[in-house]
Amino acid sequence: MVAMSTICTVNDESLAQAKKIVDDGGLIVIPTDTVYGVACDPTNKDAIARIYEVKQRPRFKALQVLLANVDQLDALGLDLPAPLNRLAAQFLPGAFSPIAVAREDCALATVNADGTQGIRVPNSTLTARILNALGPLAASSANRSGHQSAQTVEEAVEAFGDDVALYFDGGATKGHVASTVVAADPHGRDGIAILREGMIPQSAIRMALHMNGGGLGA
Repeated sequence: MVAMSTICTVNDESLAQAKKIVDDGGLIVIPTDTVYGVACDPTNKDAIARIYEVKQRPRFKALQVLLANVDQLDALGLDLPAPLNRLAAQFLPGAFSPIAVAREDCALATVNADGTQGIRVPNSTLTARILNALGPLAASSANRSGHQSAQTVEEAVEAFGDDVALYFDGGATKGHVASTVVAADPHGRDGIAILREGMIPQSAIRMALHMNGGGLGA
């Protein structure tokens, strides 16, 4: 049984506490550049199941993995296929969610049945500090499924209560503006498929691919 949850600001002490919770399979709530997210160890199947449970989220809806920077991809056993690697260099950190491909050495428990994994590098120094201290995290917006995403720590606490062990208070977030989700598609226009058009318009994504002479390579 989880004790009463803790609400804290981001500092060395609270980061150490959060790391222990995540390592032990618990859940935490963190601020991002859009909304608050509920997060856990992305290699722990039980912890991931707990996110679905507390959110009452259908299992067919995938979780993203949050990274401090794209350099963390390789250690996770993930690759960004061309031309997503070029787009990531231009749009990350930010509201760009490329679909990475899992290698055989990938230990993530969040990988989809087709061997893909959506990633995000939030454009927030506070979120980056958390992710640098804790490592990559599996995450979903901090709300019960079908409800409004939490934009303050108080809204997250209202949603989850003591089901989450620790809440980081980063103040009010900017609000829910969806990231643009893009997959590599050798048969698609420009070698990509835009799965969800969000904050970054499709036109900006396609324009970036044709800059500096275009081409689909790295």
